[in-house]
Amino acid sequence: MSRARPLIIGHRGAPGFRPEHTRSSYDLAIQQGADAVEPDVVVSRDGVLVVRHDVELSETTDVASRPEFADRRATRTVDGARLTGWFCEDFAWEELATLTARERIPRLRPQSARYDGQQPILRLRDLLALLDAADRPVVPVIEVKHPTYLAAAGFDLAELLDAELHAAGWADGRRPLVIESFETTVLGALQARGIPAEYVALLEASGSAPDTGMPYDEATTDAGLDRLAGQGIGGISVAKETLLRAGGRGLVERAHARGMRVFTWTLRPENAFLDPRFRRGADAAAFGDYPGEWAAIRDTGVDAVFVDHPDLGRDVFG
Repeated sequence: MSRARPLIIGHRGAPGFRPEHTRSSYDLAIQQGADAVEPDVVVSRDGVLVVRHDVELSETTDVASRPEFADRRATRTVDGARLTGWFCEDFAWEELATLTARERIPRLRPQSARYDGQQPILRLRDLLALLDAADRPVVPVIEVKHPTYLAAAGFDLAELLDAELHAAGWADGRRPLVIESFETTVLGALQARGIPAEYVALLEASGSAPDTGMPYDEATTDAGLDRLAGQGIGGISVAKETLLRAGGRGLVERAHARGMRVFTWTLRPENAFLDPRFRRGADAAAFGDYPGEWAAIRDTGVDAVFVDHPDLGRDVFG
């Protein structure tokens, strides 16, 4: 019997074509056949859950060009990294709603950069409403970003997400829901609140999340997988390099033996992001042998893949 193909997750929508986390990026991911989409969640000053990859906004919005917000520029340490810029939690949603999105990597994705300045940023409730209106079921894979950092700033992301999911009708268990984070404490807090979801631990390839104390190399051992499974974690999500190394298939098999699924991030076709074995030519923005790389990942038995180009994901994975 042939094995089911991996779940194809539109990573921040379809950011190979549109600025990430915008409505058009999510719309396109759904049109291109994504099974799921991934919104990253941070928070505004007034407690609104905002769909952005980072708490710092200048890389993906026009905030730095807005003179009325010049005095909000600040320096913060976020999960050990010192950042200078404009931070989401310093703005009320009414202010954030005036910002427009822009492409994160315009040098590599000029097609997407043509849409800079045309679309506002979204709240989580906006994305969930978009999925409610879709013509077929699409699974939200919600990543809770920087919960320890934001807790120190006075925000309980588990409480806020619990309230949002209930208000949007996504907390009753009738539809598939995935919640992931690099920090397992917030996943435990959401489980304790009774949110029915598949909980996935994101594993950083180096170091450990601020609240886990479990380095990556330990998390992927049998003992580490046992510990995660014992915490009610239903899956792990690893960088694709983990699966491309020797032992990638073995990790998937060991996770499966514990009833856990394996997700991997992020599959991108440009040479800049491919394993050196699959690069073709010297142009970083040109597409290399991404079908070869992705087929190698598929052959590990992985359960779900994050892709920036959902159409290409469907071409390779079916």
